[in-house]
Formats: sequence, structure tokens, C-alpha cells
Amino acid sequence: MGEYAGLAPDFLRSIAGKRVLVRSDLNVPLKDGPDGGRGIADDGRIRASVPTIKALADAGARVIVTAHLGRPDGTPDPKYSLRPVAARLGELLGAPVAFATDTVGESAQATVSGLADGQVALLENVRFNAGETAKDDAVRGAFADELAALADAFVSDGFGVVHRKQASVYDVALRLPHAMGGLVATEIGVLRRLTDSPERPYAVVLGGSKVSDKLGVIDNLLGKADTLLIGGGMVFTFLKAQGHEVGKSLLEEDQIPTVLGYLERAAASGVEILLPTDIVVADSFGDEASARVVPADQIPADALGLDIGPESGAAFAAAIRPARTVFWNGPMGVFEQPAFAAGTRAVAQALTEVTTAGGLSVVGGGDSAAAVRALGFAEDQFGHISTGGGASLEYLEGKELPGITVLES
Repeated sequence: MGEYAGLAPDFLRSIAGKRVLVRSDLNVPLKDGPDGGRGIADDGRIRASVPTIKALADAGARVIVTAHLGRPDGTPDPKYSLRPVAARLGELLGAPVAFATDTVGESAQATVSGLADGQVALLENVRFNAGETAKDDAVRGAFADELAALADAFVSDGFGVVHRKQASVYDVALRLPHAMGGLVATEIGVLRRLTDSPERPYAVVLGGSKVSDKLGVIDNLLGKADTLLIGGGMVFTFLKAQGHEVGKSLLEEDQIPTVLGYLERAAASGVEILLPTDIVVADSFGDEASARVVPADQIPADALGLDIGPESGAAFAAAIRPARTVFWNGPMGVFEQPAFAAGTRAVAQALTEVTTAGGLSVVGGGDSAAAVRALGFAEDQFGHISTGGGASLEYLEGKELPGITVLES
């Protein structure tokens, strides 16, 4: 591998023989294996972390990777162990990855001490230590001191956590010479293209379960996007705001006044908000046999909306294809079940056509990234698949990301 574009050549030349702590995002979904062990359901984030780790190892650094998995609440929990991730990371790197069974204790210290130049180690789940996510600056800082003591330099490459003020993301960067990893640099570069004079037409597709998760994005993008397409569980709050029955579908009653305000602002500013005209419903969640299509304004009182309908899928695709810039976050339905995956598939397919036509299509991490892989799309069919849904959304809301600002200070 030649010089890695994500890290400055001067930095790479300076780290030979040094211990470099890398904050990666290895928070992958796990599944139960046939032998009772835990396996990796989707290794996308691990693969995304490899280029920076490999560049550091190729430059002769002793690479110490730290990351989290799930929410173990500050205490060790075997079901959230990173051990299976270490094995997969080693396969992708083509070299063994040493695994420390703790975060900063005896195993971590011994594992780091045993590294030779160009070798890689992974520390156990950083959230097994309560100091990682502590709100108290002193508690968090004390843990950061222990992490920093393991290394000579720090590289921030976990984009999925840069919106968190956590010890391994923020505080370590205050204590060590630091650099932005290639993955984070790429993600920020793409997000700047979405917010700083995006090429038009600019379409934003939002789905997922809760409208409250996307309020800040809608608020900020109403002044930037040309079209907002709304699907997923969040659409039912919009439909209810228009006075329609939504049955047993997901609904956030307290957000109806806010949604009404957005609809009014969009109409006044010339931004189109495209809502589904038909919905795939069922009598209960998981009951695929009862799936049927109804008009969006005629959802039965006893039915549950689980996907946008075929007419809406075609309309969404038609609105997306002419765009030169598209950002998509959140599936259109319960894509894990074939009966409710068509809407998400239609949106994904339309994004690939934007890519083919030379536009920028961005899949905004989280469930959307999992969906495109689960539905059989290749990653190179999209302009960019983000590794951090929450971080992407907060950036698009206009918020500062602590893990980025600390690198720039």
C-alpha cells in the first residue's frame, strides 16, 4: 500500500516505532452462532476501519485500536466483547490482531508492551470502563489519562462517535499529539458537500421510526434542500398532522404541532415535502400474510403501517433520479421482512441511478447502511455510505461535533 491519503505523509513518517492509539468505530451488529458463540452480522464498519489501521501498521507504528460495542453501561459484559471483532479485523488485515481482555489494565499493558513495529492490537470494549462515557469531566479525564499512557500519539478514525464527548474520542486528543484518520476525513468531506453549496437539485430522504430523531435535520435542511421525502415510521406523524387516520402505526402525538409548522414553512419557502400516497399495512407486526396496500389517507383504525406503498415507491424514485445530490437516512419500512422491504429497495435503487448519472448519493449510516447491504446492493453503487448515522445527522443539524472540534483546536 502506498501513501495513505487520509493521513499526512509527515505524520506517517513520524510514527515508525511509536505506539499509536486509534479510536475506530467497530460497533457492529452481532448474531448468535450455531456453536453458541457470537458472530458478526454485518462487518461494514470493520472493513471501513481497515485502511487507516493498515496505513499506520505499514508505516511501522505499533497500532493500538480502541472501540466500543453496544451499551454495556460501564461494566464488563461478555455479550458485548470485541473478541469476535478482533478475529475479523485480523482476517481483513491479513495479519494477527492481538486482543487485550481489558481496556487499560494488566492485559492491555502487557499486550501493548508485546507489540513489535507494524503489529496491531485491539483493546477490549472501551465502554466496559465507566470513565468512557462519564458526564463528570474529572472521571472521564482520569480514564483518558490511562488510555493516553498506553500510546505516544492518537488518531481519531471512529466517525460514528465523533458527536460524543467521551474519553476515547475527546479527552485523549487533549493529551496526545493527534491526527484525523482517513475515514473521519472522508466523512467530513462528504458532509461538507451536502451543506456547503450542494449541487442541485438536492433531495433529502428521511425515514426510520421516530420523527423526533430527525427534527433538527428537517429544521436545518428546509432552507437548503429542494425536496424532502418522508417515509418510514415517522411519516405517520405527518399524516396525522394532515388530519388522517393512522391506525396502530407509530405516532408521536407531541410532535404534531412541530410537523405542522414544517409543512407550513415548506409551502412558504418553495421546498417540496413529498409524503406517501399509499401504505403497506398489516394487522400486526410480523404478520406478513395480512400485508395489503391502502391509500395513505385511508389507513384502517386496526391496521399498522409498515412500509410505503408501490405507488409511493415509484413516486419517490421519480423524485430522486433527477437529483444531483441526495442524502438518505432511515429505511422506508421494516425492510428486514420481505413483505415490507419494497419501499426501501425502491429508494436504494434510485440512489444508485443518481450515482450512475454522476451525482452524489449519500447513504447516511445506521439502518440505511444495513438495509442496502441486506437488500443485496454493492457499496460502490453509492457515492458514499456513512459509518455514523447519528454523527451525520448532528452535522446536518448544524451542531458542533466534539470529536472534530478537539482535533482542530
